[in-house]
Amino acid sequence: MTGVHVAGVGMTRFGKFPGLGVADLGVEAVLAALDDAGLEPRGVQAAYAGHARTGRLLGRENGVGQLVLGQLGVRGIPVAGVGNFCASGSTAFREAALAVLSGLYDVVLALGVEKLSVRPEKGKPLTSDGMEFEGEFGFTPPAFFALVARSYMARTGATPEQFAAIAVKNREHAAHNPYAQYRDPVTVAEVLGSRTVADPLTLLSCCPTGDGAAAAVLVSDRAADRIGRARTVPVRAVSLLSGFGDPTLTGHFEVDRAAAREAYERSGVDPSDVDLAEVHDAFTVTEMIHYEDLLLCPEGEGPKYVADGLTSIGSRIPVSTSGGLLSKGHPLGATGLAQIHEVVTQLRGEAGARQVRGARVGLAHCAGGFLDGDVASSAVAVLGG
Repeated sequence: MTGVHVAGVGMTRFGKFPGLGVADLGVEAVLAALDDAGLEPRGVQAAYAGHARTGRLLGRENGVGQLVLGQLGVRGIPVAGVGNFCASGSTAFREAALAVLSGLYDVVLALGVEKLSVRPEKGKPLTSDGMEFEGEFGFTPPAFFALVARSYMARTGATPEQFAAIAVKNREHAAHNPYAQYRDPVTVAEVLGSRTVADPLTLLSCCPTGDGAAAAVLVSDRAADRIGRARTVPVRAVSLLSGFGDPTLTGHFEVDRAAAREAYERSGVDPSDVDLAEVHDAFTVTEMIHYEDLLLCPEGEGPKYVADGLTSIGSRIPVSTSGGLLSKGHPLGATGLAQIHEVVTQLRGEAGARQVRGARVGLAHCAGGFLDGDVASSAVAVLGG
């Protein structure tokens, strides 16, 4: 992909904010992204808004993007909502990139926003759409990924201690991220000793949900030239695939593998060229699996990469430099664009104490839902270079 650039990014802190509505969160993120790009709201020519649970929890299935942009005085442009499980924000980013690539627009906004702290049924999981019946009988996301963890452990010899080390590593990264929901350090013993959710996953092996928003301004070559390219970051590829049909729990996700291969092929980037990656670490085990599925490490060597510290900042391939979903938090629709925020910040060299030295190419991966033995949707973006 050529001719598409990220000119601005912005996000709110992730957490639980009872005094803020979904529009408040969205407006804050959009204004931050526009300010970062040096643009005014009236400069936006089209917009896509990703959200996954605003209908179920807030009674607003549609119109979130219109609500946010309306408060900024933006009217008379195409605005579309995007719902695609946890990959909703990533899908909004893809649609914005394709809108610019089409040549119809020079400036397109991608927004992701979610407010989950209003859930009326505390302790009841947010199951995948179409899985409500299974959820009533305990087949929830933690249960599904616990089964995946068992399969992966049998295949690779991974241990609960190695899974816990990922939570520790991501909390260390989050300590330097002012947007992260949790920044205090944790130990392997604390992770393993926290309440069991679905063996081998404990509470600290699972990502927290909450409230938050993130946004990105995507521009054409022409617009990038006009505003200046000193801080724009090229979008090399965006891939989005879905899968369904294989009930086998193999300890990896074929849709993620296919999306990654497509993104690498379209971008012309080799996996060895990736300097950092933001992945969908909704659970500790999923981050380890993503190392392999995204070709960031050889097949079966995820446990070794964790044991040797190869995915920490300053090592071979830093993963989840923002703290990841495990520490930054996971307000579903906002997550994918928060990953873009982190990758862009790193490639600009503006990440402060968590900066990956010399970062030139970054990858953002967000998966959503689960159907049979695989994720329902997988989005992979390659930026920089």
